[in-house]
Amino acid sequence: MTTLCLACLLFLLGEFIVNHVSFLQKICIPPPVIGGLLFAILVAVLDTFNIIQIKLDASFIQDFFMMVFFTTIGLGASFKLFKIGGKVLMIYFICCAVLAICQNLIGVSLAKLLHIKPLLGLTAGSMSMEGGHGNAAAYGKTLEQSFNIDSAITAALAAATLGLVFGGLIGGPLVKALIKRYNLKPENSDDSFKDYSKVEENKALYQKYKPTKVFFIQLTIIAFCMAVGTFIGDQFSNLTGQSLPMYVGSMFVAVAIRNISEYSNWQIIDLKLNDQIGDVSLGLFLSLALMSIQLTQVYSLALPLVAIVLVQVVFISLFAFFILFRVLGKDYDAAVMAGGFIGHGLGATPNAIAYLVVPIVGAFLIDLAGVPIVMGFMNIFGM
Repeated sequence: MTTLCLACLLFLLGEFIVNHVSFLQKICIPPPVIGGLLFAILVAVLDTFNIIQIKLDASFIQDFFMMVFFTTIGLGASFKLFKIGGKVLMIYFICCAVLAICQNLIGVSLAKLLHIKPLLGLTAGSMSMEGGHGNAAAYGKTLEQSFNIDSAITAALAAATLGLVFGGLIGGPLVKALIKRYNLKPENSDDSFKDYSKVEENKALYQKYKPTKVFFIQLTIIAFCMAVGTFIGDQFSNLTGQSLPMYVGSMFVAVAIRNISEYSNWQIIDLKLNDQIGDVSLGLFLSLALMSIQLTQVYSLALPLVAIVLVQVVFISLFAFFILFRVLGKDYDAAVMAGGFIGHGLGATPNAIAYLVVPIVGAFLIDLAGVPIVMGFMNIFGM
């Protein structure tokens, strides 16, 4: 309980710091990352100088909030979104999947070249680059628990932070360069830059039930997805022998429920409330993950991780400039999406320039491709 209380306080501290430091706002560093990292640095300093050792008990509540967050991601993944984006969304989605494979190949290959474990190189692959801090911490935990890779969470979170910074710095200049080079002009469209990752509350639910009842319904749906998903995940691991993160089953059960309810016209999911629950869960999960990392254990990984991330930055910039921009049509919207591609391909969807396709893929759909890709690499190089 003390650890949870501390995580909440660090979350609020991070919010305060981000709100008062404009640079952190521009590059979209999540508040819990700031608060948790400051605490981790304090713990490392106190430990290094033999002043005091601080140990946290975060395993259960960290896993709980992680599962809640990924379940809310699943409840937000509607297959109807493919129809909204059409052909452009499908091309963008495929490019994101190709990027994930390439990022993992880069991470594993450079790890071997730099004489560190391939799975440690994977922490600077798509799990932290395209996945951001939430996926980095979750997959890092899987690497530590299922593959016995020490310091995987710390390495993945460090890579995610570096990627987030570079993503915020590079996306805008690349868009400007493309627009200037090809003399591009925006087309007249009322919704070209509408952020489709923002959702409204389910008015039908609130007309039928009180707010507390609606909230309880959402918690029940999330708990059901987690319960059934955990059972399915355990059965899958037992039958196949393949390691699967605990949240994967919950996320895919949530995807199924979202789409069944949508096509059956069941008014049971309030997406706005679902997003709020997800945001709170992610914030506390990241606070717990960051404040628990052991910085004293990863000094030797600092240079290899920085080197891998720098190569990732160069690769995604070239990919966006020479490939993505062209396959999307070489117009103004393609240039904007190329910048957004770098934003969420190196850090997080809020780091991307919001265009119809970018938030849909970055916020919801990319995990549907990312999970099997990352787990495939884990199981191949973890054998």
